[in-house]
Amino acid sequence: MKLKSSRLGYCRFQFFFSMYLTFSVSVPNFKHHVTEHSRLSDRMSRRLTRTYQLYSRTTKLIVETDTFGSRIRIRGAKTGFYICMNKKGKLVGRRKGRGRDCIFTEIVLENNYTALQNAKYKGWYMAFTRKGRPRKAARTRQHQREAHFMKRLPRGHLLTEPRPFDVVPYQFSKRSKAGHRPGVN
Repeated sequence: MKLKSSRLGYCRFQFFFSMYLTFSVSVPNFKHHVTEHSRLSDRMSRRLTRTYQLYSRTTKLIVETDTFGSRIRIRGAKTGFYICMNKKGKLVGRRKGRGRDCIFTEIVLENNYTALQNAKYKGWYMAFTRKGRPRKAARTRQHQREAHFMKRLPRGHLLTEPRPFDVVPYQFSKRSKAGHRPGVN
C-alpha cells in the first residue's frame, strides 16, 4: 500500500512539474535574432533592387537591399558610384560599395519621412543642406529636417511599367432603354 502511494505521488509530481515547465516558457522574441543577423552582410542571398528618388529632382538613385531588415545601398544610375560615409562623416562616392560604411539603415519616422543612418557609424545620418550640399554626419541628428527624405518614384515610372492588375478602360454604350427619356419619370 505504501509503495502504490509513493508511485502515485511521484507520477503526480512529474505531471505537475511538466505542466509548470510548459506554462513557464516565455513567448519567443525574434528581435535579438534579427538584429544579430542583420549586422552582417549576406553575399549569398538575392538582392532586391528598388528605384526611386530620394533628394535630387535630376538624379535617379537605385536602392539595393543588403540583408533582411531595412539595410540598403544607394547607387547613382548614371555614374554607378555608391554613396558611402568616411570616418570623418563626409559623404563620398565609391565604385564598389561593399564595405559597411556604404550600407545605410532606413528608419521610417512618425511623420512618414525616412532617415538614413549609417550601419558602421551609429547615430550618423545622411543629410543635405538647403542648397543641396552634404552635411557632416557628426553634426546630424534623426529629428533634423536635413536628414529627412521622402521616397518618390521617378517621373514616368508608373506609365512605363505595366501593372498586373490594371483595370481595362471600358466605354459604356450611350443607348438607353426604349421609351425611357432621361429626367422624366
